[in-house]
Amino acid sequence: QVQLVESGGGLVQAGGSLRLSCAASIRTFSNHPMGWFRQAPGKEREFVAAISETGGFTHYTDSVKDRFTISRDNAKNTVDLQMNSLKPEDTAVYYCASSNSAWYGVYMSRSGKYDQWGQGTQVTVSS
Repeated sequence: QVQLVESGGGLVQAGGSLRLSCAASIRTFSNHPMGWFRQAPGKEREFVAAISETGGFTHYTDSVKDRFTISRDNAKNTVDLQMNSLKPEDTAVYYCASSNSAWYGVYMSRSGKYDQWGQGTQVTVSS
């Protein structure tokens, strides 16, 4: 059974940084593209970033480009999201997700491409 566990959320002031981590209990972790999504109160879940199986390709939503960086360590079965220059509008519950499909470029922004989801970690950015 696949399990994804996020950590690293918290409260930070605007302009600050946080690093989220997702630990995956997937036997063949390196075969799975991974993604981060977020959901703010009263809003739909939205795509944040995705990374290909080997980490050679990444994709970001426009609002986080140049501020967030997604990375993975296939030896440790982890995927991280480094978030810099945080803004109040980044406040949300952040979810890690894994896909059973091969990397498909920009289409990895679609939540339907992912098969397993974590429980989420809260990120709150104060102004």
